[in-house]
This record gives sequence, C-alpha cells and structure tokens, in this order.
Amino acid sequence: MFGKGITVFKLFGFEVRIDASWIFIVVLVTWTLALGFFPYRYSGLSKGTYWWMGIIGALGLFASIVFHELFHSLVARRYGLPIHGITLFIFGGISELEDEPPSAKAEFFIAFMGPFSSIFLGFLFFGVSYLMRTNNWPVSVFGVFAYISWINFILAFFNLVPAFPLDGGRVLRSILWQLKNNIFWATHISSWIGSAFGMFLILLGVVFVLIGSFISGIWFFLIGMFLRNAAKMSYQQLLLKKVLQGESVKRFMKTNPITVPPDTSLTAFVNNYIYRYHYPTFPIVNEDKLIGCVGSDEIKNVSREDWDRQTVQSVVKQCSTDNTVTSDTDAMKAFLKMNRTNNTRLMVIENDRLIGAITLKDMFQFFSAKLALEGANYEE
Repeated sequence: MFGKGITVFKLFGFEVRIDASWIFIVVLVTWTLALGFFPYRYSGLSKGTYWWMGIIGALGLFASIVFHELFHSLVARRYGLPIHGITLFIFGGISELEDEPPSAKAEFFIAFMGPFSSIFLGFLFFGVSYLMRTNNWPVSVFGVFAYISWINFILAFFNLVPAFPLDGGRVLRSILWQLKNNIFWATHISSWIGSAFGMFLILLGVVFVLIGSFISGIWFFLIGMFLRNAAKMSYQQLLLKKVLQGESVKRFMKTNPITVPPDTSLTAFVNNYIYRYHYPTFPIVNEDKLIGCVGSDEIKNVSREDWDRQTVQSVVKQCSTDNTVTSDTDAMKAFLKMNRTNNTRLMVIENDRLIGAITLKDMFQFFSAKLALEGANYEE
C-alpha cells in the first residue's frame, strides 16, 4: 500500500518503516503539543521545556503506535500469516499482512490485540504518571507520561469503533464471519459500515470547517476519506482474490515484452524507452538471455554529458524479486507484490530467460470482465 518506505529498525524480526507522510505528522504533533496542548494543561513553564515535552510526547505517541501494531503482527505470526513489516504513515500505523486470516477466530484475536495493547499502555503510563505526581516529580515529566496514557486510551477506543478496516470493524467482521461462515458476506457488511463511518467523518469535517474550526475539520475530512477508500479497497481486494483463485501469471502474461539491447546508449534509452513507454524498469536482454534491469534511478547517477558515450550495459543491475515472477506464480501473489512494491509491471522469467510481462492493468481488466459476468456468484 505504501511502497517500501524507509526501514528504521527491526523488532522481533519485523521491519519497522516510515512512509514519507509520517515526517509531516510527527512535526505537526510536536508543534501542536509544544505550542498548544502542554502550555494549556501545564502553564508557567519555559518555551524550551514545552518543546522538549512536545518532542518526547510525539515520540511516545509513535512508539505506542509501533507497540499497537507489533501486537497485531505477533498474533498474526502465531497464526502463520506472513508479515511484510510495520509502516508508520500520516494516519498512524499498519501491519502489512500478506493474506487474510485463516479463520474467524484468528481474525478476532489479531484485530483485538491491538486495542488491548493500547489499553494496557494507557493504564501503565497512567500508573507511572500518578506515582510521579504523588512523589513530587517535575510537572514537565509526569505531564508527558499523563499525555501518553491519555493518547493510548484514545487510540484504543477509536480503533474499537466497528468500522472496517479499523480493528473494531475487523472484530465485527470476525463475528459475522463466524455466524455465517462466509468471509465475503462478512466483509461486505463490515466494509459498508466502514464506508458509512468514513462518510460521517467527512461530513463532520465539513461542519467543523463551517463553524470556524478549520484544522480539526480538515483532519476529520482526510481521515474520513482514508477510511472510506480503505473500506472499499479491502472488499475489492478480497473479491479480486476470489476471482483470481486458481489462476497463474501465465494466464495474463504477454509474450514479446519491450526489451532493451545491452549496447543501447543511455541517450537512446531515455528517449526511446523511458519517455515513450513510461515503465519504471526495463529488462536488458541479449540473445534471449536476461542480463539485468535498468530504470531511471540508474540513469540519474550518470552525468548528462556521458549519456551518448555510455550504454545501458554499463549501468545494468540485477533484477530483483520485487519486479520479477515466474509463469507458474499464483496470480494473487503477483498482485500483492505489485501492491506492496508499487510496481505495476512485473517481468516473467524462466531459467534466466525473459518470457513475458504481466501488468496490473491486464489483471484489472480480467477482474472487471469476470465480475461483470459472474459478480453475483462472488458476492454470495
């Protein structure tokens, strides 16, 4: 969903990454705490004190989000679900599960453990802040701990709203799934509720803007848009999984893909391939053998004056698993790889030979056509 992001550390084997949008929100939270929340709650402190309180408070918030997502990931791994990592982004964090939970029971515990962990942290930091306050610790210290306690309770209760794909919506889906033993019906109902809740937040945001609370209104509007779109996409992805069930990459593969000879100059490569086809990466092929891949990133590292003299073979790199698949790869796995890496085109290789390419556009066209003909069967 968010591409690769920047990996900052590993925790229990899970990569913790930050999306570019996270930088904006951490600055905004720090600024809001330092200039608004803490001066309002604890007056009389210096500006410098408010700023370090804001910085630590923001770090505490995002550490709490990582803790919340870590519990999701640990329980998911317990049920055998592959996890690509934890990503922090503008609206919080997400554990990147590769597939749907294997059962309603697994869904329930994976979803519920996130809010449970936040409630645990809320009580923990409340207890610590209470002890600090009763033992005359500086207000600048126990005030930060009190804030982290308060924000964890908010995080827990917001996530427990039964609006998919929030944790509460996933808990609701697990209950519906268990009742009817049909994940598609359960997802349809819970995602509809999630979409409706998103619309409610959008309308609430508009109301806040109209009464003069512009910043709060914009945030409600953006969060509502995100939840509404995420709910719809989650259901569509589940339908896509059912439509693609049993299909392999070979079904969608186009033979004779665009390839680049290794002796092509960088100038010719840019003008005749990058500007013409707009693919992020191109395969370099010599006598049917795949030599490697070249994209815009490799060209950027070469001085413009050298483009006429250098060929693509001089900057070629080995193709990665992020942009290649085999012909017998499950089509849904190929789609998930595209979704995870933001590559809309994958090269199909076999014994170091390029035999074709598969694009996201072709998969969606198949999905749309099959859903139009057999949609009722898939949504039962």
